[in-house]
Amino acid sequence: NIGARRLHTILERLLGEVSFEAPDLKTKKIVIDAAYVQQKLHSIVEDEDLSKFIL
Repeated sequence: NIGARRLHTILERLLGEVSFEAPDLKTKKIVIDAAYVQQKLHSIVEDEDLSKFIL
């Protein structure tokens, strides 16, 4: 169970790069699949101290 602030932090890590680069992208369709999520959140998942993300 995660709170709204923690969810916001995770989504920010997940979509931050896309949000920043979106205006300059030639492709207008961006696919967020399981592999993309695993790549972007790899450091969070491996961190043994997940207390800042999970209640």
